[in-house]
Amino acid sequence: MKLTILGCYSATPKVNTNPTAQVLDIKNHLFLIDCAEGTQVQLRKNKIKFSRIKRVFISHLHGDHYFGLAGLISTFRLLTREADLHIYSPKGLKEVITLQMKLSNSWTNYKLIFHELNSKKSELIFEDDKVEIYTIPLDHRIYTNGFLFKEKEGERKLNIGKVEDAKIDVAYYRKLKQGFDVENKEGKPIKNETVTKAGPKPKSYAFCSDTAYNESLIQIIKEVDLLYHESTFLDKHEKLAKSTKHSTAKQAASIARQSNVGRLLLGHFSTRYDDLTCFITEAKETFDSVELAKDGKTFEV
Repeated sequence: MKLTILGCYSATPKVNTNPTAQVLDIKNHLFLIDCAEGTQVQLRKNKIKFSRIKRVFISHLHGDHYFGLAGLISTFRLLTREADLHIYSPKGLKEVITLQMKLSNSWTNYKLIFHELNSKKSELIFEDDKVEIYTIPLDHRIYTNGFLFKEKEGERKLNIGKVEDAKIDVAYYRKLKQGFDVENKEGKPIKNETVTKAGPKPKSYAFCSDTAYNESLIQIIKEVDLLYHESTFLDKHEKLAKSTKHSTAKQAASIARQSNVGRLLLGHFSTRYDDLTCFITEAKETFDSVELAKDGKTFEV
């Protein structure tokens, strides 16, 4: 699993900073999470193939999280895209995009499939044989979701010595990896767990932006490997965080500690701060494993 940060600042773009967008590469899926202004350019800078993006997840309808989407959809059209594009977002985005295409007479030559979200409870919104994705209801000024990405358990590993001792035909190796019991060459039933072991532990990633301090999400994100949590402000501006329904670095660290996550990744920084090292210093007073998001930086899980 690899996370690429395309933008991790709040509100207005600057010369060297970009608002929220990131790409998650998981089990051969490439998911675009939020799509602020400049996302297309950032995708090109990071050499990410547009054609691999099949699904886009938009957290909420504040411009610094989706204003780049119409442009990206238009570019896909100019590149003669044929594959469907699925967009998971709060209700209303379909209307925005459709109106823009209508007024500019720029209908796509591929299918745009909108999955409109309105539930205030966590729900499964995508699943295949490798990955499942859930919403994470957040507490912001408008309806907002984070997203939880979870790998499914992979194939089991053969304990080849025990497999051979049990006299299992090679034709059954595939079924063993899939978790089935089999019969050996003598017709004797062999329990799967006696000749195999679990594969690598499934990985997970939680994206939480934008939100006020919100303990209700703890049970949803419990023990994820990597948590991206907004930290728009430092603790000295906690009153401003409360009034705008954002979080401080200290509050993000508290959520990470209570959720027992593997690592905390801070982001969505207010551009009022020139020195971001204060964010990591503040967060580490509460939670040890903390890193700062940075435009163009990748994080392996």
